[in-house]
Amino acid sequence: MSSKPFESYITGYIAGFAVFVLAVPYLLYEVALIYEAHIMEHWSRHIIAVILLIPGLSFAIWSNIVLVTRGRGGPIDIFDVAISPRTQKLVVTGPYQYTRNPMVFGMFCCYFALAFYLNSLPDLIILAVLFLAARFYLEETEERRLWRDFGKEYEEYRKRVPMILPRVLRRKRGNRIKGT
Repeated sequence: MSSKPFESYITGYIAGFAVFVLAVPYLLYEVALIYEAHIMEHWSRHIIAVILLIPGLSFAIWSNIVLVTRGRGGPIDIFDVAISPRTQKLVVTGPYQYTRNPMVFGMFCCYFALAFYLNSLPDLIILAVLFLAARFYLEETEERRLWRDFGKEYEEYRKRVPMILPRVLRRKRGNRIKGT
């Protein structure tokens, strides 16, 4: 790997970390302090937060590792501008076999976990709106770019795998899961 792609990876991960790991949680924390509308006054919200946080962190970290090692690219591409190197190979294994956007799924799980932990109804509302905006953004920019880059291979993958929310039970060809 030459220094230019390595620098691009570093730039992409620093930008992603600054926005998605620092800025968004900080803003959710500030909203929770300003607007004191609560979700529930019960300790169970902490359990919900943990239940969301574990798969969220798992998918976010796992997808980054798989994208770099198998796809030979980075995760940051904003409005068709590559901040980190674009993937060279369409990744359809690992977390990408469950959702086409495991990083988005993972981070939203983490954000919703934070909203429950902070007991913030305004955060939940903001996150619901942001989730819809992210879905629109993914359809209008990222999915079009992936189709341009990978064509029919991406179209077939797109038909098999949901955009953001993973399927819990998947059908294998020729096998039926009981109750489906």
